[in-house]
Amino acid sequence: MVVTSNPDKAEEIGLYLKEYLEVEHIAMEIPEYRDDDVAEIAKKKGEYAYQVIQKPLIVDDTAFCIDTLHGFPGPYAAYVQKTLGNAGILKLMENQKDRNAYFETAIAFVNSKGIRVFRGRIEGIIVPERGSLGFGYDPIFEWEGRTLAELSTEEKSWISHRARALAAFKKWLKEGGIDSFAI
Repeated sequence: MVVTSNPDKAEEIGLYLKEYLEVEHIAMEIPEYRDDDVAEIAKKKGEYAYQVIQKPLIVDDTAFCIDTLHGFPGPYAAYVQKTLGNAGILKLMENQKDRNAYFETAIAFVNSKGIRVFRGRIEGIIVPERGSLGFGYDPIFEWEGRTLAELSTEEKSWISHRARALAAFKKWLKEGGIDSFAI
């Protein structure tokens, strides 16, 4: 199960894991935990969700970090997206030469044996909005010449920060990690 209030995230995760797991989306509002490390936030979200549904699940948390802004908005990306949006980020970036940024996602897998976290990161640059696909910061984040909003969901599901965390999770599953998993 993928526990998130964001159906786009659930779809992206489902596409990536379709050959290994049947992914069911559980829409749940999870408290907004605060920490500078997305892995710690993902763990807390996973603990909360597992207490509610008592079934194996996946949750994630993502940071969007802009180098010239000293990592802002970081793990507060969702709040900043709601309050400033892409237009606000672009305003902050006016006249900035350093446009480097990255996304980092932590995927937490939780079951009765505990919590296991997997990380993924993708580096790119901040650009004026382009593309009509994706969500959140996708239209202003360029990777290898295209914004994430210019990639189909399927393309993005193979190269994104979330995909890279999911690749580590998938590798762990393939190697039998889930069978020997214990706290």
